[in-house]
Amino acid sequence: MAQAGSVYPPLEDRPVKETICLFDVDETLTPARRAASPQMLQLLSALRHKCAIGYVGGSDLIKQQEQLGTPAINVTSLFDFCFAENGLTAFRLGQPLASASFIGWLGEDKYKQMVNFCLRYISEIDCPVKRGTFVEFRNGMINISPIGRNATVQERQDFNKFDEEHKIREKFVAALKEKFPDFGLTFSIGGQISFDVFPTGWDKTYCLQHLEHEKEISGVNYKTIHFFGDKTHKGGNDYEIYEDSRTVGHAVSGPEDTMKAVRELFAL
Repeated sequence: MAQAGSVYPPLEDRPVKETICLFDVDETLTPARRAASPQMLQLLSALRHKCAIGYVGGSDLIKQQEQLGTPAINVTSLFDFCFAENGLTAFRLGQPLASASFIGWLGEDKYKQMVNFCLRYISEIDCPVKRGTFVEFRNGMINISPIGRNATVQERQDFNKFDEEHKIREKFVAALKEKFPDFGLTFSIGGQISFDVFPTGWDKTYCLQHLEHEKEISGVNYKTIHFFGDKTHKGGNDYEIYEDSRTVGHAVSGPEDTMKAVRELFAL
């Protein structure tokens, strides 16, 4: 990042007052599961001199480090707020905030019931290829992939096209809702190959509580929260935060579209 070493104004001294830009990760800041471009990182750095910036993604911090950081630069130093797993793992100015646990909320017995059902269901799905890591356990959620998260970039793209036609993930989610109607869970399709499962209310709007607490820390009351995301349709993992009354939603079609929107909004 060209300006990674920049000294940014304190949050309360950013020129665009009481404003933060929050970004989804996959297909908003980066191509799906790939690294952000140098141009994107330079633009984010320039934006950070004007207002607060943060990201909110469903993946864990390790994956976001791979996509947004470098071996020498920690991703938590590149954003004012880092919200992994929808904000269930969160950082403010490089320091960790309180986290929450999916397994602690759901309980081991219910978790095993659901995972066993998913593995049986996946065994009967007929898709072009299957790889590994069909159920990924995270701190604040689980991620389920009919093809497996070990798929290559090309295999992910092929599955995404196959899924658009055959609605594999949509049908899988419907089956889970029918099987476990009383578990209090939300199922959110995102990216190219998977969907997230988390307690209702633990979608991306979960991270907004951390921003609301900022006025108690620095005195900044974020009255304008711009959110940029690609899966903003109902059932997509950006839908809830995009539609939330506390945010100004911007639907984008990829990283280039995100950069265009940011430049226009902030004259960068």
